Amino acid sequence: MNRLWSPWRMAYVENSKPVDGCVFCNIPEQPDGPENLIVARGQRAYVILNLFPYTSGHVMIVPFAHRSSLEMLEAGTRAEMMELMTHAVEVLRAVYHPQGFNLGANIGELAGAGIAEHVHLHVVPRWAGDTNFMTALSDTRVIPESLEETYRRVREGWEQWGNQA
Repeated sequence: MNRLWSPWRMAYVENSKPVDGCVFCNIPEQPDGPENLIVARGQRAYVILNLFPYTSGHVMIVPFAHRSSLEMLEAGTRAEMMELMTHAVEVLRAVYHPQGFNLGANIGELAGAGIAEHVHLHVVPRWAGDTNFMTALSDTRVIPESLEETYRRVREGWEQWGNQA
């Protein structure tokens, strides 16, 4: 058996605690920073780093309203989410210089939603070769940057290019 050593993950493993209630409802109650990974807030939604990213810079757009699907949200919330998603693409393009993006939502557990009870949108920057043999053969992602560094870069980019939403 091959091993991929990642000793920096021990702090996460040792500090993980079960969450009461919805994580997407609880997180905004904390102050913004690397601890809660919120990059920016709008009036109806917020932008947060994905704790389990597909690539560096993977963010999610999450409404404050606890709904399981997009059609259950008010039109104003959906509109703000799209504006935040568009601005996230602009910021990530300036900060990471990706060659493309995956944008979307997994609505429902059978569609792959990890937190099916609270709808959210994904913004995933992509580069040629970012899906390597580790992902294809071992179902393992290798992220070349810590979440703290990703948070710093995306937050600084958001502040530099302003919140357009």
